[in-house]
Amino acid sequence: MRKFVKKQLPLFENVAITDAGAEGKSVAKVNDLVVFVQNAVPGDVADLQLTLKKKNYAEARATKFHQFSEKRTDAICSHFGICGGCKWQNMQYEWQLFYKQKQVNDHLTRIGKIALPTISKILPSTQTEFYRNKLEFTFSNKKWLTDMNQNDVQESMNALGFHIPQRYDKILDIEKCYLQANPSNAIRNFIREYSEENKLSFFDIKSQEGFLRTLIIRSSSTGELMVLLSFFYEDVELRTGLLANLQQKFPEISSLLYTINSKGNDTLQDLTIHCFYGKPFINEKMEELTFRIGPKSFYQTNSQQAYELYKIARDFAALSEHDTVYDLYTGTGTIANFIAKQVKKVIGIEYVPEAIEDAKVNSAINQLTNTSFFAGDMSKVFTDKFIEENGKPDVVITDPPRAGMSADVIEKLLQIEAKKIVYVSCNVATQARDLALLDVKYNVTKVQPVDMFPHTHHVENVVLLELR
Repeated sequence: MRKFVKKQLPLFENVAITDAGAEGKSVAKVNDLVVFVQNAVPGDVADLQLTLKKKNYAEARATKFHQFSEKRTDAICSHFGICGGCKWQNMQYEWQLFYKQKQVNDHLTRIGKIALPTISKILPSTQTEFYRNKLEFTFSNKKWLTDMNQNDVQESMNALGFHIPQRYDKILDIEKCYLQANPSNAIRNFIREYSEENKLSFFDIKSQEGFLRTLIIRSSSTGELMVLLSFFYEDVELRTGLLANLQQKFPEISSLLYTINSKGNDTLQDLTIHCFYGKPFINEKMEELTFRIGPKSFYQTNSQQAYELYKIARDFAALSEHDTVYDLYTGTGTIANFIAKQVKKVIGIEYVPEAIEDAKVNSAINQLTNTSFFAGDMSKVFTDKFIEENGKPDVVITDPPRAGMSADVIEKLLQIEAKKIVYVSCNVATQARDLALLDVKYNVTKVQPVDMFPHTHHVENVVLLELR
């Protein structure tokens, strides 16, 4: 039988890295071949070992640097390059903003191919560290070994941290993460240490065994703190011991929750969440509004930049007290409630029923009586009958998921001809595609990128479309 020998992919030497690309990778060009490089910064000159070769592109890893870019900076996190997050932490923040701005411009011009106004300068994040209000960690008995922790194999293979990219069964044990402010790191490290000392078993995702499964930590600008632990099975003594010690160690926790998850996945939406201590929610403030955040609620993970994003959307809409506004993909109704006092009424539509219930609660606690929220598939809810019953919108605000809007929704927007559409997007590529379809009746008059996630390639973009 012929033995299969894997073909060795080529090594390219002294290659200049020229641009930043998708998924936090950098871009080089060798002859006519575009190469996406994992661990380099534009301006570097390096040897590139190909890891994947296709007809029109390749992927590579820099193995030797001949020249370092002036755009580089030292990464502050000891987990940088192994953890899947913060892939741009070794690039100066001003250059991160430059490439995000370029990404918006490139997508809108190359994909959208429509007339554009001058694109406003990207709004930087006021915080580049500890800016997230939510982090999710995973327990595992299969720690990812690095050069730094090879010796740990004799002591313990348990880990509490993040998934290794493309390795669902391996978890990088995190000592200090720079994404969420204290006491996030202290809480995670205490839980790991307590669990090790008390012989609590960490989850094995392949064999579906182990007691400790996931950990979620949420914080708010009001100083409230939520901790949610997920256990694979119920053991009252072990669970109570951990939670009671956690409560005693961190009395600042205002919402201490747990759930039992014996399913094959980590999703929470179909699980019952139990409150061990405090309230089953935390509160976020934005201007004079209060937003209640439960364990299953969606809320923008950068609270300060979310406020800036919503202010931009509100300013673009230039609302009046006579306006009827539709808020498509409303989520928990944050934007809808944020603008409600400036308009006649707001109609919110969202696919997730639990999110709609949160939206209604947020209206109630803020004594807003001019909001209505509907749950269901956008294409099935957003119909002629729905518009007839709720009134034609003067303004539409849409904040769809990364996939953008469906053709049915775009067709309905073109049909009803609202005076203005404010399009908030977390994926400028799909936004550009949708803008091209709306171009038959709408002009793009304002574009404002917003940096919600420093040290990553992700960028939010707000666009104002006005009816011709």
